[in-house]
Amino acid sequence: MTAKPLNRFAVAPLAQMTRRLAEVASARAEPDLVVTGARVLSTYSERILPDREIWIAGGRIAAVKPAGRHRGGAPRYDARGGLIAPGLVDPHLHIESSMVTACAYAEAALVNGTTTIVCDSHEIGNVLDVNGVEWMLEDARAAPLNIFLTVPSTVPATTPDLETAGGDLTAEKIAGLFDAWPEAIGLGEKMDFVAVASGDERAHAILRAALERGRPVSGHVYGRDFVAPYAASGVTDTHEAVDADIADDLLEAGLWIFLRGGPPTTPWHSLPKAIGTVTEYGAAWKRVCACTDDRDADDLLAFGLDWVVREAVARGIPKPAAWAMGSLHGATRYGLDSEVGGLGGGLRADLVLLNDDLVPQATWYGGELVVADRKPTPRLEEALARPYRYPAPAYATVHLPDPLPALLPPLPAGPCTVNAIRTTLPGIELTHERVALVPGADWPETLAAHDLCHVAVIERHGRSGGVAHGLLSAFGLKRGAVASSVGHDSHNLIVAGLNEADMRVALDAIAARQGGVCVVEDGRVVAMVPLPVAGLLSDQRIGMVADDMRALKRAWEKAGCSIPYMGFNLIPLSVIPQIRITDKGLVLVPEMQQVPLFEAA
Repeated sequence: MTAKPLNRFAVAPLAQMTRRLAEVASARAEPDLVVTGARVLSTYSERILPDREIWIAGGRIAAVKPAGRHRGGAPRYDARGGLIAPGLVDPHLHIESSMVTACAYAEAALVNGTTTIVCDSHEIGNVLDVNGVEWMLEDARAAPLNIFLTVPSTVPATTPDLETAGGDLTAEKIAGLFDAWPEAIGLGEKMDFVAVASGDERAHAILRAALERGRPVSGHVYGRDFVAPYAASGVTDTHEAVDADIADDLLEAGLWIFLRGGPPTTPWHSLPKAIGTVTEYGAAWKRVCACTDDRDADDLLAFGLDWVVREAVARGIPKPAAWAMGSLHGATRYGLDSEVGGLGGGLRADLVLLNDDLVPQATWYGGELVVADRKPTPRLEEALARPYRYPAPAYATVHLPDPLPALLPPLPAGPCTVNAIRTTLPGIELTHERVALVPGADWPETLAAHDLCHVAVIERHGRSGGVAHGLLSAFGLKRGAVASSVGHDSHNLIVAGLNEADMRVALDAIAARQGGVCVVEDGRVVAMVPLPVAGLLSDQRIGMVADDMRALKRAWEKAGCSIPYMGFNLIPLSVIPQIRITDKGLVLVPEMQQVPLFEAA
């Protein structure tokens, strides 16, 4: 792990500190800090060791000793019998999903005991190509957090025939990112699993760019039939194990599995079923990690990686093993375990003080106390007050067609069949529903009679200016419209509504802020989270964004939407079954075939 040039908490490489650490560990030199009166949660032996103290020097751990062994005058922190554990290591997440910058993300992560993350910035890559990825890396370097990158592998997620993206990360561009950025430690989730399994040339050229450089490859796969060809193509982890059976297949195929836990009302809570490979089928947990994947600003504060670890405990995993899943295992998967994930001598002094329920109370990052009583210390506040500023082009990425085409399709003249998108909780997979449509006098009458709602995806990267029309089934919207500039993964604009006027109000609001998610009722925006950076991120502190997000969720629920807004953002994600809508039209998955909205009855 190389020191990050702009990180205000940078710790010198171990190679430059061995003599000092040896002297401190041998009690020939004073440590900078002694954390004493602690029980130590060992991720190495998966035990809780009583009466220990930790000697820290130069931001690294010099030794873990029996309590009371230190006799000198070094500053001391009394843990008062609490648990000291290594900081959590999140092996898979998307900073953009939090809707804040990396600097702002660090605040919530540290409060929740996470000190190292491995992020996949494919969202900003889909909007701003290599520039966006590199700007996020600069943001990450300035953040008070260990941030590493799995280079986006699937930008765009499908072919240009099926959707329009702002970025196009070819094998050559990906190789360039690997070669230029030491933080680029792996290839991000290979989302086009159908293309990988079918031997697509572009997909495998991207795999080669990583494998030739010795970088591990992360995966994203739905369907047990795809596991074998996926593993044979060099993919060695995935966070998409949705149940115990596919989790078991993945482990036996040699993949690490990242148990994804999230708020139960969102699409990101597959841990309870997937963990059955351990708790029901008897698999070992040595290649099982915990991860968060996607969190908005509100959920990031309440449902951090520590919460996922506690969910594993609630499902029968012993506390030390569960914490190891959230720390040492992720570090080991990416070869970071000589720096983080444990409390061994020479490792970074990234520590967390826990209560007996594994709730973080304090966090040390590089030996400095950055969180106390679950609040940022003045030292951390100082760093958070000087965040990275994204360049001007990142604030100008939403380009609506002018004039904006019709957002509703013409009402069919007679009975027909609709290829509708049925939305059901949790909102990841969408059902292809063929609805027998008998048109009424107008669209409002027709929608009400068939439990349908308009949806449109508008290309926003200044390319084609195309608009695609669809119909959602069982979406539940009572009135008005909802819209977002976070339409995964090409991040075109998606809007759903019961009338065109409200849909246009929603799109105008997003265009005026250069990005956001909003709810409109009777021609008025009733809730909005502005996202001016790439149409994906706010440049405010996480607390402010979380407040806006809570208001949006209340308005979203009041509007009657049957899936949460994050599930709504996935409606254009054309690599997850069964049917999606992009700016080019309706796409069946995994066939990757376009179908018309209306077919003859």
